[in-house]
Amino acid sequence: MRTSQEKKGMYAMKKKLLSVLTAAFACCLAFALVGCGDNSDSGSSDTVENDLVFTTGGESGTYYAFGTVLANYASNSTDTQVSAVSSEGSAANIYALQDGNASLAFCQSDVLSYAYEGTNIFEEDGGYNGFSIVGALYGEQVQIVTCNPDIKSVADLAGKTVSVGAANSGVYFNAIDILGAYDITLDDISPVYQSFADSADSLKNGKIDAAFIVAGAPTTAITDLTTSKDVYLVGLDADHVAKLCEENPYYKEATIAKDVYGLDSDTQTVSVLAVVLANDNVSEDAIYNFTSSMFDGAETQADAHAKYAELNLETATSITNVPYHAGAAKYYSEQGIEVATK
Repeated sequence: MRTSQEKKGMYAMKKKLLSVLTAAFACCLAFALVGCGDNSDSGSSDTVENDLVFTTGGESGTYYAFGTVLANYASNSTDTQVSAVSSEGSAANIYALQDGNASLAFCQSDVLSYAYEGTNIFEEDGGYNGFSIVGALYGEQVQIVTCNPDIKSVADLAGKTVSVGAANSGVYFNAIDILGAYDITLDDISPVYQSFADSADSLKNGKIDAAFIVAGAPTTAITDLTTSKDVYLVGLDADHVAKLCEENPYYKEATIAKDVYGLDSDTQTVSVLAVVLANDNVSEDAIYNFTSSMFDGAETQADAHAKYAELNLETATSITNVPYHAGAAKYYSEQGIEVATK
């Protein structure tokens, strides 16, 4: 389904710049915490015991909002200090782990598979497997947003200006998959590469016709847009959902209830999993503390973020193609669940 151009898109050109920017930001943060270089030296194999940098996503997305809640609770309830920072999304977070600029990272389940197996954007450099799973937290629905009521199907996106996600985000790959299922390529649309917030602004100002947003619903960017514009979600029909799930096993059938955004009907779509990853050099104790704090926070401060309601042991331990970090495995073992480790 994917051409070489579609797989790489803008990423090959931006990886080096992204690494420089991420390194500079993380280094400044690390300096404020423990001294620049202690946790961000990409050539160091030293075990990271504390002061973890958690790369999340754009500030209008669920990764950043929920990641900040998780980081704050871990910092306040355990000996492990975690600082959540915004980022350009899943692929950028993989690079941050690889370059030693992140200890924890959010990532879509499909993108972490690409990295671990060395496919898609990661094919050229052989991929990266220096990370482990902490837990799969919730489903991320593919949300195709428009303010044009005449766009009722993915097929209607042909010839339109469409945001296919920020550069180095997992959204891009999802957009390619969804469009491809309807025999649409990037050549058939006018693609733009925007964050959730920028996509919402462009929809509000009529600069684009639709946007792909892959995040747990409700998503702040869409919720904010509904306050000023009539918003519609473009659903997928049952045949195309089945095709996507059959060809790409990381997709699952999903439904966005109509009351999430105050729409007239439910929206059928697909989802991937939002997964927290850990750099392999983070200590077992630190990841154990973070993992236990996730579930403890779900019980003690459930109102802090809606995604706590979706956190459960079955989903958290459902990843099978990438090993779990020893610290996370220790926590799950205490709950009677064994997961594979390195």
